[in-house]
Formats: sequence, C-alpha cells, structure tokens
Amino acid sequence: MKRAPLPISAFTVTSALGAGQAAHLAALLDGRTGLAPCAFGDVQLQGYVGEVPGVDAVQLPEALARYDCRNNRLAWLALQQDGFADAARAARERWGAARVAVLLGTSTSGILQTELAYRRRDAAGALPADFRYPETHNSSSVAAFVAEALGLSGPAMVVSTACSSSAKVFASAARLIEAGWADAAVVGGVDSLCLTTLYGFNSLELFSPEICRPWDAKRRGLSLGEAGAYALLEREAAAPEAWLLGSGESSDGHHMSSPHPEGAGAVAAMRQALDEAGLAPGQIDYINLHGTATPGNDAAEDRAVREVFGVDTPCSSTKGATGHTLGAAGAVEAALCVIALQQGLMPGGLHLDERDPALQANYLGRNRHAPLHTVLSNSFGFGGSNASLVLGAA
Repeated sequence: MKRAPLPISAFTVTSALGAGQAAHLAALLDGRTGLAPCAFGDVQLQGYVGEVPGVDAVQLPEALARYDCRNNRLAWLALQQDGFADAARAARERWGAARVAVLLGTSTSGILQTELAYRRRDAAGALPADFRYPETHNSSSVAAFVAEALGLSGPAMVVSTACSSSAKVFASAARLIEAGWADAAVVGGVDSLCLTTLYGFNSLELFSPEICRPWDAKRRGLSLGEAGAYALLEREAAAPEAWLLGSGESSDGHHMSSPHPEGAGAVAAMRQALDEAGLAPGQIDYINLHGTATPGNDAAEDRAVREVFGVDTPCSSTKGATGHTLGAAGAVEAALCVIALQQGLMPGGLHLDERDPALQANYLGRNRHAPLHTVLSNSFGFGGSNASLVLGAA
C-alpha cells in the first residue's frame, strides 16, 4: 500500500571516511577508502577495519559523563556534524520535546566497555565499581544518551536486529508519525568496534584477511567498520534534503549467520519498499547494495536483485569505502544515498579486480554521474532480518 512521502529535513554521517557530509562526498568522488590494516587496540588479526579517527579523544559534557564509553563518544561526535544537533533542537522547539522521538539502531553498542571492565576484575572476579552497564554496554543506552543530549522526551528506543538495525528505524519512525505518536523523529545508527565483533566475525570465517572486495570473484569476506549516522524525519518540512518514499521489512529466519540462498527475504523487503513508494522496479535509478563481500551474501543478494529488478538497474556496494558498520550500516548507507541523490552520483564499488561471472546484476566498478530521482538501499542482517528503503530527491 502506498504511503505518503516523509521529508528528511537534516542528515549527517561520520565513518572511517571522515566526519560529515563533505568528507564523505570527497571520498566518494575520489574513490578513496577509509579502510586500513587492523590496528584496533591489541587485536591480533590480519584484515582491514574502518576506524573513525579521534573517537577516544572525545570528551562528553559533564552532565552526560555517566554515559562515557566508545560507542557514546562516537554518537556524540556524529551529532556535532553538519549542524544536525541544531536541526534536532529546532524540531524540538517546533513540535515540543515530547513530540520528537529518538529511534536508533545498534548491534554491539557499548560492549567494549564491558570487555575493558572484565580485564579489571578484582581477585574475587567482581567487575570494577566504576563500570556502569545501563548507561554504556546496554543497547538502549545510545538512545537514552542521544535523547538527553538533545533535550528530547518523546518515545525513545533502540532496534538491534544486526545489520538491518538502523534501516529498520526509518520504517519504525514512519509508522510512529503516521499513527500520531510523534511529529518528528531522530533516526539513525551508531556502532563502534570492539573485540567481540572482530574476533567473532573472524571465528565465523567471515572477516577477510585482505581488504573486502564486493562482487569480486576472489572475495574472501568483509572488512569491519564503525560509524554514526542520523537523519531527522518530520511530519512536514519547508526545505527537505530528501524524501523517505517507502520501506520494506521481512524476516525469513533461514539461518543464524547465513542469508537465504535464494534471497527470499531480501526479495520480499525490496518489493514491499517499492509498494509503499508506489513505484515500479524500473523507476529506481540506483541501488545501494548490502554487499558485504562474503561469498554467500553477494550471491544471494545478486539473485534477489535480479529477481526484482532484472539486470539493468545500476547498483554497487559502498562497504569497500566504509567497511561493514553493522548496526549503523543502514543509516550510513541511507546518508550516502541522500548524497548520491543530491550530487547525481552513483558511487562505484571499490577493490573490484575480477568480477564474479556468476553475479549478473549491473554492478558499477567506477563512479557514474547522472541525475537521480529515486534510489533503493538494502540492509540484510543475521537471522534473516531484512530491510530496504526507497529514498527520493527533494
């Protein structure tokens, strides 16, 4: 069923490519990656990660000090870019603090804080007294932190459905506004690097020992990243940056860590997003793929894209630039899609040396410039949790 378009009145993104829209546009235009050989903490792994510079140096305001952890420092750093915090506060003044929701996605949240606290256990095995689980490790802490930082008292929640988390919050916010529970919503995602993520993906044999190569015949897995990205959705806006035209969600539950080989849930999510947007597949100008560079994911997504769109619609993965930012990926890639719409830029996927002949979608290995009116962004998570967003130019 077609839904009314929802204006995106502000957005921002911070990742290994830099802080803010301008840094990301410059990197996309240059075909530059933010990935580098893993040197995170004392991790001993061969592979590449997208670490955001300067996160550890961020100091939270004294009033928010109880939330101090790497994840919330990244959340704070991202809030300060592109005038986003000011835009959110303007929405608060316009609609009232209780009428602006905060809906964020994350995966591991502040688990690094617990990992560090675990190293400081006392002789009896007790965690240190200064460890604050509710405000740091707990997944809900990032929404509480952002709501307090912006002075918002509307509905606040976190979605944690692995890699689809911060795409799903766009759909949740649209429903919340449509139902009359809010007039605006700060949506987005924040996920920071931690030991559990790095060693966990390595144990699943999904962490590539070389830089990730989506759609490449010799792809060996993903490169991990961290990021914070936000968008402000409002019931109405005078000068939107872009439009949320539709969203689609599905849960195929095929396997805990492997995608459905035929992309069944991905197909359902994309078709629902198109239906909500009132668009035919041929009306989508570009697709930002989930494109993790794992053999199974790329093959399943290629099959799903071809089933819905055929082989003509240009598509690419931007994870070769940012790394896979897990719970933040949906919001990061939605932001990159808004930049693409505004600039008429379809970013080429990086590190593609030899295209996999079994993958037949119209994958772009180089930047392409053309006017864009509508784009679709895919985010598919562990456990078969899938989300697709359709975004339109302002």
